[in-house]
Amino acid sequence: PPRFIPQNTGCLRDDESEEKEKKIRMQTDVRQDVLAHRGSLSVGSWYPVGSVLAGLYSVTPLNEVVAPPLGMATRLCFSVEYRHSSEQLLVSLLRLGNLLPRFHSNMTLVELRLLPDDRRPRQAKARGTGPDPEFNDCLIFQVSAVCVLRSTLSVCVLSVQKDGKRHAVGRVLFPLEGELGQAGRVLWRDLDPEEETQLGDVQVSLSYSSSLQRLSVVVLRARGLQLLTDAGVCVQVSLQIHTQMVKMKSSCVVRGEQDPIFNYRMTFKLRPQHLDEACLRFELQQPKDRRSEPPALLGVLVLGPFMYARGLQLQHWMDMINNTQEPVKMWHRLGRAI
Repeated sequence: PPRFIPQNTGCLRDDESEEKEKKIRMQTDVRQDVLAHRGSLSVGSWYPVGSVLAGLYSVTPLNEVVAPPLGMATRLCFSVEYRHSSEQLLVSLLRLGNLLPRFHSNMTLVELRLLPDDRRPRQAKARGTGPDPEFNDCLIFQVSAVCVLRSTLSVCVLSVQKDGKRHAVGRVLFPLEGELGQAGRVLWRDLDPEEETQLGDVQVSLSYSSSLQRLSVVVLRARGLQLLTDAGVCVQVSLQIHTQMVKMKSSCVVRGEQDPIFNYRMTFKLRPQHLDEACLRFELQQPKDRRSEPPALLGVLVLGPFMYARGLQLQHWMDMINNTQEPVKMWHRLGRAI
């Protein structure tokens, strides 16, 4: 600062001293002005580096709806909340993203069920068309606090043409256990693509005991089956290691019901080292009038490791391995035989 500059009045003339003081004041003012505008990050208090741009570090709020990038699978945006005081599950449908082009001009309809016991679907209709139709609907399920943790939310998306013909777009199965802690959180889930004809669902329970080397399977029930006759339905379960059939078991025939209850229990001997090589194949069959004829195949389900299954089928198998000696129940969609 100028006040610390030594004054040699004897050696310098007055005009020369004033000129030097003026020059020092100008340099000091320039430094202070630069530092005031550019922030406190500088090298030796002389060369300013810059300041932090807060916009680069913004975080999207949890309740903000952001569309998924183009090219991804069709996705559903929704949220769930459970109110213990009234024992109500609130499902808020917000929008769909990346709907396939062939469905853009159709009306989009959504059917919601609370598996396994809810038989009456709730419906919601989109308020527009195009690739990202919006719903903004809230649907309420009356369910106790004990049952809601055991339930799975099933959301089936349908595309309805002008003549009323429906096409299945896809479905989301959302287990509620462990997902009700953050109420109102916006969720995005990929739709599992549906076949044009829905073959129905089946509920299966799996458990494994490593000490006994025993795989326990229970086929509990099925729903929405496309029956061909009134001859009844049975389920055939086979254990397979690689391409080798190890063992096959069949249940008794349940007569004439679209939603049969089997409660068919069976066990298979399976060593722990084969858990990553084995799979279970479920076939829902309808016997023919003549015993000599092979039964009609209504649908197929394969549960197993990554070698055989994906999605919920793979998750069910991994949950069984990670929770030994505890039964793991889950609903699965039936597919066609390949």
